[in-house]
Amino acid sequence: MADRIKQIASHLNYPQGLLAGQVAIITGAAQGIGAECARLFANEGAKVVVSDIDAAKAQATVDKINASGGKAISVPGDLLKDEYIKELVKKTAEFGNGKIHIIVNNAGFTWDAVIHKMTDKQWETIIALHGTAPFKLIREAAPFFRVKDGEPRNIINISSTSGLHGNAGQLNYAMAKAGVVGLSKTIAKEWGPAFGVRANTIAFGHIETRLTANKEAGAFVEVDGQKVALGIPGKQNAQKTGGPVPFADIPLRRPGSPTEAASAVLAIASPLSSYISGQTISVTGGRNC
Repeated sequence: MADRIKQIASHLNYPQGLLAGQVAIITGAAQGIGAECARLFANEGAKVVVSDIDAAKAQATVDKINASGGKAISVPGDLLKDEYIKELVKKTAEFGNGKIHIIVNNAGFTWDAVIHKMTDKQWETIIALHGTAPFKLIREAAPFFRVKDGEPRNIINISSTSGLHGNAGQLNYAMAKAGVVGLSKTIAKEWGPAFGVRANTIAFGHIETRLTANKEAGAFVEVDGQKVALGIPGKQNAQKTGGPVPFADIPLRRPGSPTEAASAVLAIASPLSSYISGQTISVTGGRNC
């Protein structure tokens, strides 16, 4: 029995953690799912780089991790700026003593409109943030992934059911989130054979974040000085919760929590998923199954 326990512990990397010795960039990690990813990764032994445009919230996330015994730094900035992506990779490599093992492309927001009323700015911003920025970050970090040192390398791109099934009023977001599915599959085929890099997509359904809260709550982001309201109109949310069967479109009859969402990311990043690559994992409570 003792030998069996020792064997299981070695598989789980206990007590060091599932991600012990690995260095991870997590974008959009100042709050919500990204912050939970940062916390869980650090709990499992990873050195975490918190990337976010909100410097104060990013630092707060880092402070909580470090106060709990983890290791994290904040590298705040705008992923739509090429110079920031270069800085992010450079500082991560310095923090990781020349190594980067994991990228979680999580940053983003929604800027909705029906097709015939969507502006070029809405389209270009969302495509750039959810599609082009992840590509540029992966490209910049390529020298740290295209290596043969026997250590795991792992890229996780965050998508949405909007990308898998489409969603009225979210053509820009659906287009971008569909694109990252192809991004992950191509990385898996290009960098898997020679370098053992795993790449997967996680598509979330209704997770309780500022993007699914009532729009009337007042959350927003700024794009070139313009405030973009985040969330779902309260009336639309009420239709999901106020009927005879709350969240009737979700078999589990509830939204997911940021911790549940982040746990799925951790599971795919961990050695427990070491033979999973090029896949899209839906985390939806059963919706669209």
